[in-house]
Amino acid sequence: MDELARSRLWEDYSRLKSSETREKLILEYVPLVKLVAGRLNMYLGYNVEYDDLVSYGTFGLIDAIDKYDYYKGNKFETYASLRIRGAILDQIRKNDWIPRTIRQRQKQIDAAIKDIEAKTGSPATDEEIAAYLGITDDEFVDWQSQMKVTNVISLNEFMESGADVPNDSSKPSNFTSPEENLDQAELKEMLIESLELLTDKEKKVVLLYYYEELTLKEISMVLEVTESRVSQLHTKALAKMKAKLGDYYMGIMATF
Repeated sequence: MDELARSRLWEDYSRLKSSETREKLILEYVPLVKLVAGRLNMYLGYNVEYDDLVSYGTFGLIDAIDKYDYYKGNKFETYASLRIRGAILDQIRKNDWIPRTIRQRQKQIDAAIKDIEAKTGSPATDEEIAAYLGITDDEFVDWQSQMKVTNVISLNEFMESGADVPNDSSKPSNFTSPEENLDQAELKEMLIESLELLTDKEKKVVLLYYYEELTLKEISMVLEVTESRVSQLHTKALAKMKAKLGDYYMGIMATF
């Protein structure tokens, strides 16, 4: 459906609120649900089935359609994406798919990175972190895979604190973005420095995923590695960037 036809559909639904038009809008934006679910699936790894994410996200899409005000002029895709992601992560929280041990491990890793870097004055390596925690390198890779779900839940909680895109543009947001707290040049410098902490492959994963918007499968083909390896590289890259960017990490990642 082209943009003109989509606009007419929204105009019809805004005036009539018919179930038939609502159904057409749902079908029109199902690909958006699949896109959001696919992105979250990269974070969550194998903890949750992709089809389940799509199912949960569809409820978010329906909620977005019902609450969206077409005449406010806000872009629906942006508004709906946040609603879809929120619906998926809300369901994950309700199902309590994040065991207490995983949350504890995330805190242990964060503390280890902070302590190691304070002592050495340089970025902590995976080997140093594993040794600090008293686990093997393979065990640490498993830990990192488990951390994906806590990272994305934390990001959503951050956005719910006020970073969401408001449906009514006349209401001011209570969220102050990192860009408003930092000079643009300083922010750019921090991002560049955080990327320099990454290995070549980790950097490529970040750039291909966030800037080129390639899928997990597409990145695996570009780098000629397995999808699970791309997922591992992605997790490691975000952990390193988080350690460097500190409190600004969530705000910056929320803008991608």
